[in-house]
Amino acid sequence: MNENDGVLDGLKVIDCATYVAGPAAATILSDFGADVIKIERPPDGDLWRTFSSVPGYPSSDFTYTWLLTSRNKRSIVLDLTKTAGRDTLLRLVAGADVFVTNFQPSLLAKFQLTWEDLRPVNQRLIYALLTGYGERGEDADSPAYDGLAYWARSGLMTSVTGADGTPSGARPAMGDHPTAATLFGAIMLGLYRRERTGLGSKVSTSLMAAGAWANSVDFQAKLSSARFPVRKAGESPLNPLIAAYLSSDQHAMIIALLDPEREFSRLCAALGEPDLATSPLFVTQEARKENAPELHAILQSQFETKPLGHWREKFRTYDIKWSPLPTLDEAVRDPQMRDCGAIVNVDYPGHGVIETVSSPVFIADSEKRKPQVPPEYGEHTRAILQEAGFSASEIERLIQSGAAVARDRK
Repeated sequence: MNENDGVLDGLKVIDCATYVAGPAAATILSDFGADVIKIERPPDGDLWRTFSSVPGYPSSDFTYTWLLTSRNKRSIVLDLTKTAGRDTLLRLVAGADVFVTNFQPSLLAKFQLTWEDLRPVNQRLIYALLTGYGERGEDADSPAYDGLAYWARSGLMTSVTGADGTPSGARPAMGDHPTAATLFGAIMLGLYRRERTGLGSKVSTSLMAAGAWANSVDFQAKLSSARFPVRKAGESPLNPLIAAYLSSDQHAMIIALLDPEREFSRLCAALGEPDLATSPLFVTQEARKENAPELHAILQSQFETKPLGHWREKFRTYDIKWSPLPTLDEAVRDPQMRDCGAIVNVDYPGHGVIETVSSPVFIADSEKRKPQVPPEYGEHTRAILQEAGFSASEIERLIQSGAAVARDRK
């Protein structure tokens, strides 16, 4: 191997994803030498290119978000709504090793880019799917950001508070990048399986499952009936369009309008206040930034007039990106947690069947191992050494010398 070659040199990756979590997994692959081809859409490409200018993010004249997640890549712009654009992508897929996407299920079906569509094109393809809420359940097709599916829905946002008890908002992509590392691991697992079988596979994770894993200590404590300190209420946000609000029935929720030029008018319509979108106070991004306290007060005054169920339906109707802000009690009871595979059962001697937080990686057509109870300290030392070819006397010498420790399960 040439000293400039990476461990993944020669691996071809199609990055057909947007924003952060999916593309960042491809970035990690590129860091190890993979040739990553970034698929971008017309007319403006991936919105992550200019995301460092979003209000509330650290301001800079430099597009640091794009550098961070798109380094080492080559860009190609394809219009997948056109037959020729999709056919071009399929030709790229035919010669690729990995295909990364975070398109919603409805978009994958629309563009015929599901695992079932691409598998016949390339039998050795590793199809890496990043979803917001998993592939089953009511929310499977819901659009998501890490601030919603990872930080809010997992209970992390209401678990981590400031000194005054205020729920802390997510920092930029703090959930996307850990989830990207998870997807990277899933891709490598798929590549390893391919080395053994010669066949590609579909691998996946979700922001929600990764969020549950990140919050798994508190989750496990809650699932084990642990006692928690009382959390206090929050305060006004920096950006009213990426902020938490209370409904009339005192349920917390968070909205995330990352493309306000298109989405703000839809939010105003959902509120029943369409004229708000054309008010001189809020008609531009600069105006909304300058008048943020006023906008926040107006939005809160509207949200607190109706229950959460009302806003859930309005947000679906007007395609508003949002999430409830569950307490840990609500988060661990969330059916979507089980639908996305974040919480599973385990038989625990002396305790019966309990629930635990599963790792957030999944492979199609391959069931995950049923969770087993954790081992005791040194429980399998002898067996592992024996499987490695050590004789009984060698094992005992290692144990006697302290080089190895063996304990039996109590």
